[in-house]
Amino acid sequence: MHELEPFYNWRHDYIASDDERSPFYETVYNEFEFDKQVYNFLLHPQWDDFGSQTLYLKILYVDYDLGYSIIEFIGEWNDAIYNDIMLLKREIIDLMLNEGITKFILIGENILNFHASDDAYYEEWFQDIEDGWIAGLHFRPHVIEEFQQHNIDYYISLGGYLNEIPWRTLKPKQLYHHINEHIQKRLGM
Repeated sequence: MHELEPFYNWRHDYIASDDERSPFYETVYNEFEFDKQVYNFLLHPQWDDFGSQTLYLKILYVDYDLGYSIIEFIGEWNDAIYNDIMLLKREIIDLMLNEGITKFILIGENILNFHASDDAYYEEWFQDIEDGWIAGLHFRPHVIEEFQQHNIDYYISLGGYLNEIPWRTLKPKQLYHHINEHIQKRLGM
């Protein structure tokens, strides 16, 4: 896992540690040693820690004018033991909501497992975004199934077309427009 870096092809467009409005503004990364891990697996030092013991993220892009962000995850999303959704909501999402972000693109191809608890924080997040949305891209089938079994897919759009989008070949605005169009069609708007 230590070789899995956050997606870096958009760094010429956006770097969270350079963004004064980002939760990770002025973060300094350790380039000489691995300082993060999920269980016994070391992670690349470019991933960001938001307080979870098993889940890390990277804010890949934010567009304050259109009100969206693209966030990539790695690790195990564990609401049952570590309440990762509470940490994510309080430490990252609430700060982004305060900056006008209401559309969230979550990239989950490196989420190995998901362990659910209740859906209260997902519901709160969903209510906080009013006209916005949350879309999960490239989550693994067993992770999507777990989200569905606990009805969290009511709050986060998952699977189908969202797992087919070749997001790495697109620019952030292209990706946003593909997803926004898909969500609007789904909602019948």
